[in-house]
Amino acid sequence: MSTFGMSTRLSRLGAASALTAAAVAVPALLPATATHAAAATVSAKALSIAASKKGSPYQYGASGPSRFDCSGLTLYSFKYAGKMLPRTAAAQYNSTRHISASTRQAGDLVFFHTGSSVYHVGIYAGGDKIWHAPKTGTRVRLETIWTGSVWYGRVR
Repeated sequence: MSTFGMSTRLSRLGAASALTAAAVAVPALLPATATHAAAATVSAKALSIAASKKGSPYQYGASGPSRFDCSGLTLYSFKYAGKMLPRTAAAQYNSTRHISASTRQAGDLVFFHTGSSVYHVGIYAGGDKIWHAPKTGTRVRLETIWTGSVWYGRVR
């Protein structure tokens, strides 16, 4: 290998090391960024866990591992992703950071409401779809959001 080839390879290694060091150091310097990244990872895991429960039967009051109601699915998914949520959809809404539809991301919670009463929850999957456990006689599934009467929450 020529001296030029060796120095080019070392320069690339040095650049890669510098980028790795920056990737490790920057989150420590910007705690809000690190917290946001950690929350995004938890939400992505929760979304994946909910999707893995596709086809599980709905059962009122159930929170897994093989049967779920709506808030039981979100509770189970976030629990195994590393975050605890309260048991009911309304309590889950009250425990999240409320966000606008324009800032929603995959893994955020979608709360269905009538007036000020929350009656259903699912996990946002992107593209106006949620993973949820709809009602008696159905199974966990991916479905398009069917109403505009929704609020969004991000698990902290």
